Amino acid sequence: MELRDYVSAVRKRWWLVATTACLALVAAVFVTARTAPMYAASVTFFVSTPSSGVTDAYQGGLFSQQRARSYVNLVRSDRLARAVAADPSVGLDADGVQQRISARTVPDTVLLDITVLDTSSDRALRVAEAVAAKFAALVAVLETPPGADNPTVRVDVVTGPRVGTDPVSPQPARNFAVALLMGLLVGAAGAVLREILDSSVRSASALRQAGGKAVLATVPMDPRARQEPLLVEDAAWSPRGEAMRHLRTNLQFVDPDRRARCIVVTSALPEEGKSTIACNLAIVLAENGHRVLLVDADVRRPKLAEYLDLEGAVGLTNVLVGQVDLDTAAQPWGDRDMWVLASGSIPPNPSELLGSQQMARLLASAAEDYDYVVVDTSPLLVVTDAAVVASRADGAVLVTRAGKTTVTQVRSAVLAIEAVSARLFGCVLNGAKPGGDDAYSYAYYGTRPGAPLLAAAGPNKPVPLSRDLDAAGRPGG
Repeated sequence: MELRDYVSAVRKRWWLVATTACLALVAAVFVTARTAPMYAASVTFFVSTPSSGVTDAYQGGLFSQQRARSYVNLVRSDRLARAVAADPSVGLDADGVQQRISARTVPDTVLLDITVLDTSSDRALRVAEAVAAKFAALVAVLETPPGADNPTVRVDVVTGPRVGTDPVSPQPARNFAVALLMGLLVGAAGAVLREILDSSVRSASALRQAGGKAVLATVPMDPRARQEPLLVEDAAWSPRGEAMRHLRTNLQFVDPDRRARCIVVTSALPEEGKSTIACNLAIVLAENGHRVLLVDADVRRPKLAEYLDLEGAVGLTNVLVGQVDLDTAAQPWGDRDMWVLASGSIPPNPSELLGSQQMARLLASAAEDYDYVVVDTSPLLVVTDAAVVASRADGAVLVTRAGKTTVTQVRSAVLAIEAVSARLFGCVLNGAKPGGDDAYSYAYYGTRPGAPLLAAAGPNKPVPLSRDLDAAGRPGG
């Protein structure tokens, strides 16, 4: 991945970055509120040795620095802690004293800083005063050689003891800044990691690379599609409608020598929008003046009758078993020359029925009576129905849902079609986010006054307005 890929991943999943940053801030607020304020009392010692000249003073200074560094551990010794705890004003045992005391040397000096942290500023000051007295006495005892009267090292208090009026912790501003920074970093890392691990197809170029087939159309995401799945009325000239006309045009020119009359629409998995694509493809083909038959061959989970508000009890399966003929079972839809063959009764053996000679004869007969036969089938990776039907048709269109179908699933679906020697015309990327690098701006062609939209005449029955469409499916002049 390049730098722009990382930036794109973070921008694509900005909500993840924002969520982690907010959670980090909430955690920082909670921890800060629950943390008891700590006060710091400090005292500074000056470590020195007797000297009688410049040379002695220099060597004494080096010796004092070494001694000061060793006193850092002496400050937290049991001996000093017991001595401080023996002071009645402290009110702590030796362990409590050790937990509150810390020491450090000032670099390249003979100064030793001792800090006492406590939730009570008064107690921190009392401990620091006791340390100032007891530590100097302890050093004097330890640094006095046997038989001598004076210690070789002196420790004098030069600053303190004193205590600050404000607590040294917690520090809300610092905590919030650190939490925000960590939240942003974790969120950005999570966004990049998800991008790396995400194998779903999100763009037409990725779909083309995954399937090795042409992308016939990129249908943009439309929030209104759930309420208005069919291209009728205003939806007919939405960006979705333009994308479906793009699909219609590509299918008409997919084979310059022989027009594809029987087209199977399928997908790799359920809920990818294949039934909606099949319905709208039939609508735009009929909109262009063609005689169209839409067949619901997804006999396990039929949807077309529900989408088109038609009766679905009698249909394809009834025709295949000889109960009714095609002309009787097919139902007209809308004012254009569009007919729908619902799924009919759900059979106990769908694959065998769809792979029968009756199905082959039905599709061949329908292709002679209609300009186009659009067949909606089951998902390829769930059951074998779609592959069986595709082998009986002129070819198939594979619908994939952007951000849902993975590269592996696309490849498996393509192999499933090729395994039965069926022809795959190409793929359709459904639900693509607008603004992609390879997206076509259908919205550029907005609805024009007087455009022949499809208006409802009864329940979901479209009726075109007065003006006709030209061969490309646009308003005639």
